[in-house]
Amino acid sequence: MQIEDLQVILKVAQFRSITAAAASLDMRTATASAAVKRVESTLGAELFVRTTRKLRLSSAGERFLPQCEQALQLLELARTNIRHDSEQLTGELRLAVSSDLGRNLVLPWLDEFMAKHPDIRLRINVSDSNIDFYRDEVDMALRYGSPKETNLYGFKICDVQGILCAAEPYLQQHGSPAHPQELATHNGLFYQLHDILHDVWTFTRDGQSHRVKMSGNRASNDGDLVRRWCVAGRGVAVKSCLDMAEDLLAGRVQPLMPGYRARVSELWLVCPSRHSITPAMRLLRDFMQEKCGALLSRLNERGLL
Repeated sequence: MQIEDLQVILKVAQFRSITAAAASLDMRTATASAAVKRVESTLGAELFVRTTRKLRLSSAGERFLPQCEQALQLLELARTNIRHDSEQLTGELRLAVSSDLGRNLVLPWLDEFMAKHPDIRLRINVSDSNIDFYRDEVDMALRYGSPKETNLYGFKICDVQGILCAAEPYLQQHGSPAHPQELATHNGLFYQLHDILHDVWTFTRDGQSHRVKMSGNRASNDGDLVRRWCVAGRGVAVKSCLDMAEDLLAGRVQPLMPGYRARVSELWLVCPSRHSITPAMRLLRDFMQEKCGALLSRLNERGLL
């Protein structure tokens, strides 16, 4: 017996007809008839007395129907309360974000999110280092790459294309590279994390991979600082298209080497476990997916990806 079966029972009682009830619920008569039989089989009693000309409630049906209707009303009330709780969110969200994506995109988006849900409190951990959910007292982390730890759970937000870019003043002085081999004469701006310098850049075109060992005079463990150097014309950088989105759209930097694709990553909202997920976190996931999708669409429409 299913909840939908009980809804059929109420409609049959209302119309005194299985055919009319089925039409009202937009289902086949055979489907409605099967629902009635399932309920009667589960209860071990006939709810309707059937004759060749009409259908009426049995004595068992007269006792069962009022309580059945009350039960469905209580269930609908519970569903309404859950929806209300999702719309009127309260509590604290403790979110870890990377320096660049966090400061330049996510924090303004979170202002909008909190304006829609004013009872939410927010705690932000801004860092490019890996987060320990328990040590750092974080509920979720917005980060590049799917969770590798088996105990973690996450939601994929979007695919993120890497992009080679530079500011116009730098390009006017040093020229614009057309092929990965030409990057040897350019100044690379590097991201460094845990003493690992990311100075080997890989590009693909037509299934062929090109690896370039770059040289450069600036490196940082802060992704936002690498972006600022790039915008200031200090060199060329490979960055997430989300990190550089506003700079690309405003013309502060230019995408380079069209046709050669830099690394592709994924943006994930990661949680300590499946059981730690709350309605607020699911709503934030949907909000982030919507925002990132709209931004990537703008970049595509402008031909920047």
